[in-house]
Amino acid sequence: MSRIIIGIHGLGNKVPENILSRWWESSIIEGLNKTVQKSPDFDFQLVYWADFLHPVPLDPAIQDKKHDLYVEDPYIPASSAYQIEKSSDFRKKLLDYMGGQLDRIFLNEDLSINFTSISDFIIHHFFSDLEIYYSADKQAHLSASDPIREQVCQLLARILRQHRRKEIFLIAHSMGSIIAYDVLTRYAPEIEIDTLVTIGSPLGLPIIRSKIAAEMAKTDTFIPGLKTPENIKTNWYNLADLRDKIAFYYHLKESFAPNTRNVQVIDQLVVNNYMYKGEKNPHKTYGYLRSPEMATIIDAFLSRKPASSLMRFQAFLKNAAQHWSGIFQSPTGSQ
Repeated sequence: MSRIIIGIHGLGNKVPENILSRWWESSIIEGLNKTVQKSPDFDFQLVYWADFLHPVPLDPAIQDKKHDLYVEDPYIPASSAYQIEKSSDFRKKLLDYMGGQLDRIFLNEDLSINFTSISDFIIHHFFSDLEIYYSADKQAHLSASDPIREQVCQLLARILRQHRRKEIFLIAHSMGSIIAYDVLTRYAPEIEIDTLVTIGSPLGLPIIRSKIAAEMAKTDTFIPGLKTPENIKTNWYNLADLRDKIAFYYHLKESFAPNTRNVQVIDQLVVNNYMYKGEKNPHKTYGYLRSPEMATIIDAFLSRKPASSLMRFQAFLKNAAQHWSGIFQSPTGSQ
């Protein structure tokens, strides 16, 4: 069975689709080259939805930093001048404490939210695209009839269905992880996903978990609590940098129970080494995509033996064991 890596980007305006897709691929290849010393061929497709909210893309040719279409953080290979900060136990303990406090303040046991005015204020001022995504009356493009959320989710669902006969490795960055979770649980639950990797994800935030639970309560997909989507069959990895302000609630394993296949979130702390003109950005996609942890996960996916061959081999061993067991247990075999 053939394999494909599919990516879905996060918030904000982006460069044109062909450029952004090339930058994602370059980041993945860079990580594979540095971590596993190889760069295998792989199929890649980017789910590009920035044009739903931003009809005019960013322009890499613009040099004026004050221009609305200036690219503040393009892809560039990792700098040798990048200094890796020592892991801070204090930061980790602080984030763990903050996460626990936010849960107690904002979430009830049924995942309903307290202080809705405060949560709405936070979304409005810090996650404007997310506010539009959750607003049923907001539309993408003036000529569109469906809300943005419907269009974006249908776009990802359509691409997943196009590759349904392949082993799918889905990478979801930032708000893209929210879209991916919606699609895997509501829009395309029948499409099997081999591996999901969320990077820089806000899925653990109480506001987001409450939104997901509230939406599920309106449908037949409601369950007491949240869990790994049923169509993820092998792994769900969540990569987060402790300095990433969007992903500071980094331990998704505590918020999402295993699915019936026993697939549970595997949280991994990483160092996002993205830096441009001396400015670090631990939330940037490219730093996550080229991290050693991501490269190792991708290499394992691309190198794995096809499931059909493995299943045939396991069946052969099982049959052989039963055959020889029968011989040794029979009267003639015991003589």
